Amino acid sequence: MNIGIIGLGDMGRLYAKAFAKAGYTVSGCDLPANREKLEEELTPFGITVMDHGSDVARINDLIIYSVEAESMERVVAEFGPSTKYGAIVAGQTSVKHPEIATFEKHLPADAQIVTFHGMHGPGFEPAGQTLILIPHRSTPDAYQRMYDLFTAIGSNIVEISDYHEHDRIVADTQAVTHVGFESMGTAWKSAGFFPWENASYIGGIDNVKILTTLRIFSYKAHVYAGLAILNPYARQQVKRYAESESELFKLMIKEEAEAFKQRLYRARDFVFHESRKPIMLNDTVMKEFSLSQHADHQKPNSHLSILSMVDAWYHLGVNPYDNLICQTPPFRLRLGIAEYLFKNEELLEESLETALYDKTIRGDDLEFHSAVREWSSIIGYGDMEGYKKHFNDTQAFFSHRLEEGKAQSAELIRRLMME
Repeated sequence: MNIGIIGLGDMGRLYAKAFAKAGYTVSGCDLPANREKLEEELTPFGITVMDHGSDVARINDLIIYSVEAESMERVVAEFGPSTKYGAIVAGQTSVKHPEIATFEKHLPADAQIVTFHGMHGPGFEPAGQTLILIPHRSTPDAYQRMYDLFTAIGSNIVEISDYHEHDRIVADTQAVTHVGFESMGTAWKSAGFFPWENASYIGGIDNVKILTTLRIFSYKAHVYAGLAILNPYARQQVKRYAESESELFKLMIKEEAEAFKQRLYRARDFVFHESRKPIMLNDTVMKEFSLSQHADHQKPNSHLSILSMVDAWYHLGVNPYDNLICQTPPFRLRLGIAEYLFKNEELLEESLETALYDKTIRGDDLEFHSAVREWSSIIGYGDMEGYKKHFNDTQAFFSHRLEEGKAQSAELIRRLMME
């Protein structure tokens, strides 16, 4: 099977190399200005860089569109009509509703549509990573060829029969997960401090929060913007997260302890009941990965971001353990630290008491409250450019630690997955 990739950005190049290493004939294209650099990088792998997307579409048995979600329709409209007769076509976007609509609109009727979603960023090789495979318009033979392809490169394949189900799950595992960490980053920027320099953000859970936030901000804004704004299920779930955070914050500042605690106990019993197989993050490992120079001066934390997420899951009727089939490392870490907090009675009680009565962290919680509202509004309005600007502003604040955070988070993920 000859494979063509239209769009040789970070993920396009990653998969092109993986296919080539597995013995497939691979070609691809990108913007003309990138050709010389791409040839230097890809020619040693036997990958042919072509002039035009129509050339790629015309000769290959599988054509993968690996372009930004907001550019997908323009690119497919231009090159789709050149698709080789009976070829398989796939997309690498993380939201499948607009991708499938674009394929149906612009591809020839004989094209086989079997799409996929690698549940990882360009910092991880495809081998061993979860990959969602989704048939849409294909013969059993075309689907099997795609399954065999990803088996050959070592992907951990999860089959989902319908793109609607895919988008519903990844609204939780990606869009809402990212908003939670993005809101933390924005709150710390607005407060004007780095969390590793603050005693309230020292300890295992906070190490995971900080490193995952830095990891997210080390990547490109457009990836996260598309996930949040183009997924029809994401707006509803982000809105619910913002409502949960706001309602909990009101109970906190009014010190309505009984209502606050009972609400979160109900959420705990729904999400973390005994039939669920726990993730069980290792506390010793989490504590090792600190950016702080004063790891022994820890203060209690309200963990409002985690409380809000568990409350939102409860109100959405979503059990996050069911969504682990489409897990990403940040989602698994988010669920893991929520589990760690809610299944430790002493730590949960400390968190709830801190949220209700510790005024020294109230200012931080106010900044987080404001940040969640900002992100929720941007997503609710469908403001792609506003999302990117908001993301890039926070990214710039942390720019001097992003590479270190990305490297440490990768090692943290590796260690925690081994435990």
